[in-house]
Amino acid sequence: MSLETFLRSYPAYHGTRHLDRVRADDFPRLDEQGLIYLDYTGSGLPSRSQLRAYQRVIGDDIWGNPHSASVPSRRSTEAIRHARQATLRFVNADPDEYSVIFTANATGALRLVGESFPFQPGARLALLRDNHNSVLGIREYARARGATTETIALRPDLRTDLSAVVDALDRAETAPSLFAYPAQSNFSGVQHPLEWIHEAHSRGWRVLLDAAAYAAISDVDLSRYKPDFVPLSYYKIFGWPTGLGCLIARNDALAQLRRPWFSGGTVVASSALGGWHASAGPPDNFEDGTPDFLGALGVSIGLDYVRQTLDRDSVRARVRCLTEFLLVEMSKLRHSNGAPVCALYGPTDTRGRGPTIAFNLLDMDGNIVDERVAEDRAVECGIALRAGCFCNPGVGETIFELEPADLIRVGTMSAGLHTIEDYRAAIGLPTGGALRVSLGPVSNFDDILGFHRYLRSWCDHRTADEQLRTFPDRDRC
Repeated sequence: MSLETFLRSYPAYHGTRHLDRVRADDFPRLDEQGLIYLDYTGSGLPSRSQLRAYQRVIGDDIWGNPHSASVPSRRSTEAIRHARQATLRFVNADPDEYSVIFTANATGALRLVGESFPFQPGARLALLRDNHNSVLGIREYARARGATTETIALRPDLRTDLSAVVDALDRAETAPSLFAYPAQSNFSGVQHPLEWIHEAHSRGWRVLLDAAAYAAISDVDLSRYKPDFVPLSYYKIFGWPTGLGCLIARNDALAQLRRPWFSGGTVVASSALGGWHASAGPPDNFEDGTPDFLGALGVSIGLDYVRQTLDRDSVRARVRCLTEFLLVEMSKLRHSNGAPVCALYGPTDTRGRGPTIAFNLLDMDGNIVDERVAEDRAVECGIALRAGCFCNPGVGETIFELEPADLIRVGTMSAGLHTIEDYRAAIGLPTGGALRVSLGPVSNFDDILGFHRYLRSWCDHRTADEQLRTFPDRDRC
């Protein structure tokens, strides 16, 4: 298909052509290196002008450890304050209602909630089966304190019925309970309803909305939907800095949290001999040690770039056109015997989903191609995609239709299982995971054509024709 034919089928794409200029000016390395980058859910890409602006700021002034009286210290303190304000503006949050707590990443933000939430006997933790491991891990804190945990199932299309959510929420008792789910699945791109927040609040639950994948393309509006805890990863939005995320939290919810320890920066005073400490107020009492004050400069610059240069409406229009085209073409692709080349997971249209597509390749006999073999060929073709389970075991268990009894049985054997291959064999999985492509602000039609050529290279593939290969036990997250 030519670009002209594509534009006739997807006219909305024509209005996004200024993003091609942004790509040429700020991301020339993509085309210079001949790389088709399709892992925006894994990480956004920093723009050249964004990095140059940071270089100017960091080089022109002197920055010091904050919270002191020196000029460099005051300058850093002001940079942190400005980054908090920029973050609240980005999610349209009232600073009288929400606070921003800087963390090492979204996982650090989730750990803060897990370790500090007042779980107790009678409390509940409800988790959508579609959750990142960093959310799923909160159940260990809940269980340790006697709370009940529940996992809400997914339909085959990787969505969840409202009735299933309401049924779980109706089982809350009087103790504080927490409902956690992603605004957008990092596995399938499914966007789960934000209206669930009101359903939970009306029943007395606190809500943790994982927005790490969602915020990269979609707007988080905390003036309309008011979750209690929202973790973000800045690098997923604008590529840099890594090693810096945040927890956006409602102030009344923060007041309910109780940290199990204290550290530098989180106290007003403490005593080694007296055995006491006096906690600082939020957000300071949740930020351990010296804040990443130089990274905070990058936050403000990155958010300004997203707002002023990218035009989020245009980005959403572009990736919607490209995602829809790709879903259609992947669904149509066939081997010469008529068998499908791709097994798509999740919705096959763009309604209520982000620009993330999870799939496996199938050979002529319908066998799943080992995702590591597929990833290796993608590397050879100059394509950056993702392979594995994406740290989201619940979706993998759903798409491969694993039985709870088998998973419980394997859990009892865990002491003797050391690699992902051990677990795969014990569970009886046909493969260790899936493939994932995800689009971003400067993805273009040529990227999609290049990826489609890669998919066509698998037509009439027979797994039996391959020599057996041995793979290292890769990190599948």
